[in-house]
Amino acid sequence: MIRSVQDHLWAFDCEWVPDPRAGRLVYGLPADLPDRDVLAAMWKRGGATAEDPRPFLKTVLCRVVSVAAVQRRRANGEVKLNLLWLPRDPADAAQADEARVVGTFLQALGRHRPQLVGYNSRGADLRILVQRGVALGLAAPEFCRRPDKPWEGVDYFHRDNEWHLDLMEILGGWGSRAHVSLHEIATLSGIPGKFQADGEEVAPLWLDGRLADIVRYNCYDALTTYLVWLRAAHFAGLFDAQQYDDEQTLVRELIMDLAEQPETAFLTAYFDEWERLQALTGQT
Repeated sequence: MIRSVQDHLWAFDCEWVPDPRAGRLVYGLPADLPDRDVLAAMWKRGGATAEDPRPFLKTVLCRVVSVAAVQRRRANGEVKLNLLWLPRDPADAAQADEARVVGTFLQALGRHRPQLVGYNSRGADLRILVQRGVALGLAAPEFCRRPDKPWEGVDYFHRDNEWHLDLMEILGGWGSRAHVSLHEIATLSGIPGKFQADGEEVAPLWLDGRLADIVRYNCYDALTTYLVWLRAAHFAGLFDAQQYDDEQTLVRELIMDLAEQPETAFLTAYFDEWERLQALTGQT
């Protein structure tokens, strides 16, 4: 289970879609084939069926379109939270460039070296960032820097340390009946799961040019990942009941403050869903 809470922590989530460029290169598809048709061909090769028309593709064949994280900093006994996301302005094509999104995030990780928390991050989110970073020719030496021994410093790649926590691995287990999705564990805990969109809708949103909606969905997932981490840390005894309540209050205050700003007014919906689920489940 979770053994430590570091003074600087990021609970993060990535969104990605099949990469038309990868489809054209890897499968030899025509250069002038529309992106929508390229994605359809990629899904077909990935085993699409009538029941599952958009199967999960290999991460290396997908492009990262958004990254979001809840940042928790503790200094002098005071905890402060912030919500981070990329691209900061989804309407800016330069900011939305994949190399900029991936490079900015990995380089920030290397600079700040926070404890990293994700959900299926070891097998998917962090993996795609590394794969796409290599494919794009990026350099992230500080992120990749590892100590001689896992316990001697920050190491995002070794399983025997606390610098990268994958909540799906911590909460799940072997076999389909032990597996738990973020939506399932969150909803049962009175935390918003996939309440406005889910992962299958990201590619259609991207094809329709609705990157801002993807970023909003990404921010929701980052908040949910953070709240599930808080609950798991409380379960592990790292926060007592009062501390856990105080930590949740900080999240509520963050959401309410951001909801008053035009670019993050969409967080009102998340707050309302959280309140609804807490009332339904009797969770606090």
